[in-house]
Amino acid sequence: MRHRRLIPAALLCVGLLAGVYAWARQDVQSIPTHRFFHVQLGAGETQPMSGRLLLFAMDAASAKGQSKDGNVTEVDANPFFATQTSIAAENVDRLVPGQMIDIDADQLAFPDAWSKLPAGDYVVQAVLDVRHDYNYLGREAGDVVSDVVTVHLPANDIPTLTLDKTLPREDPWALPDSMPAAMQQAADAAHKHSQLIDFVSPSLSAFWGRPIHMLGRVLLPPGYEASSDKHYPTVYFTHGFTGNNDRFARPMAYVQAGMASGQMPPMIWVFLDESSATGTHEFADSVNNGPWGQALTTELIPYLESHYRMDADVKGRFLNGHSSGGWATLWLQTRYPKIFGGTWSTSPDPSDFHDFTGPNLYAPHANVYRKPDGTPWPLVRDKGKVLGTFEQFAKMERVLGPYGGQLASFDWVFSPRGKDGRPQQMFDRDTGDVDPAVVTYWRDHYDIAYRLQNNWAALKPDLDGKIHLYVGTADTFYLDGAAHRLKAVLDSLNAHADIRFLPDRTHFDLYTKGDDRYGLLKQISWDMYAVARPDSKLKPSINQTP
Repeated sequence: MRHRRLIPAALLCVGLLAGVYAWARQDVQSIPTHRFFHVQLGAGETQPMSGRLLLFAMDAASAKGQSKDGNVTEVDANPFFATQTSIAAENVDRLVPGQMIDIDADQLAFPDAWSKLPAGDYVVQAVLDVRHDYNYLGREAGDVVSDVVTVHLPANDIPTLTLDKTLPREDPWALPDSMPAAMQQAADAAHKHSQLIDFVSPSLSAFWGRPIHMLGRVLLPPGYEASSDKHYPTVYFTHGFTGNNDRFARPMAYVQAGMASGQMPPMIWVFLDESSATGTHEFADSVNNGPWGQALTTELIPYLESHYRMDADVKGRFLNGHSSGGWATLWLQTRYPKIFGGTWSTSPDPSDFHDFTGPNLYAPHANVYRKPDGTPWPLVRDKGKVLGTFEQFAKMERVLGPYGGQLASFDWVFSPRGKDGRPQQMFDRDTGDVDPAVVTYWRDHYDIAYRLQNNWAALKPDLDGKIHLYVGTADTFYLDGAAHRLKAVLDSLNAHADIRFLPDRTHFDLYTKGDDRYGLLKQISWDMYAVARPDSKLKPSINQTP
């Protein structure tokens, strides 16, 4: 009887175990299988390598449709079509030639885990970003890439990619083949008539505890002679995001051609590199990047003026820059009004944080991903069509790397330093929620409109009439919104400022006038020259620049 009583209990246990097993099996089957890729460093490499390993995948049919001949040789991220390419990333330390590692394409991925990709054929490429600067420069000399491989996902076997091509350094003075031959000749002349700046800054070196080099190029006007007593007005130009000292060839070619043809007045142009490992430092005095504005105005400019025949006075120093360079030059003019005689800033990054490419950072419960009605904040547009959102841009940037991205760069310039030694983030990358305490710091130190509104009485004698700003009404990154707010502040102060909104112009065609890609720059250069040489009889030549 005792054994008989145990039989039902045993059967019950068996039934329970079977149910648990079935539940567990069903649960395991419901968990998606992660997508893995084998990646190896080619045996032909000569030494171990480290960096950020990036995988890029695109639907094969779409990729072939976008190529000229159906042959896909490169798969890359595109911020203007953020979700078109799937990206996965993993940091790699000391990858030995011939060694193979596995990368989990679900662990850190954009726009989503690769296991969620629809079944089909994809073109895939691996890139080892050896300097962790992909977010700023993209793939560059020294990075190692694989061939583009077509794989079917989901795959029965783990696909293998071999990193076996080290990218060479390209000639920084070579213009695209689409440019007229005359412009390549102008670039060659600019190279010949310019001199490299490589200045070790005492203040920046003290901040970082190592030598910090300020880089740039000085382009001299036709007929410049060091032995002459003739002096020239000087334009300090700086680039936008992704620019650096190797990417000045095109603007320098246009300035060289403009001065040589008489369509631009003879001036000395100083092309300043504002790039850094963290993005662009924008010549702001920052607790994270260091005192770049101080270094420029108290160290580099006096050094240059002692070596070149520059006017060396406030009426002969001018500023010009586009995008991030537009913000930098607007900031320098308003922060150091006694140094510069005027800024001509174009499409500057937000100068009033009530409109930070759309979101109002000062609004209660501000969020840069979602509007109050829950719809996404757009960030990139073209001809009225939204191409990408703030959230997509931020999350793609996070996968590409923690350094050098546009949004991370703002933190490095504007934010207070956190306890970990890194800048505090203005917004949460997961949710888009804005940190009001960080925004307050941004406002007090770098909101240009706020600074002008609260310090105009002191700034007016040295700043009034020196602000010139151009932006397109169809700016690709919605930067016209902040410019409108800046104008409203200046108008309320009865300030003399020239802020122009060019109809239907975008971020990338703002300088175009007719067939001249840099027509606006010519106009700006003559406006500057009129300040420095008000009695000059010199006029623009009617000759056409190539």
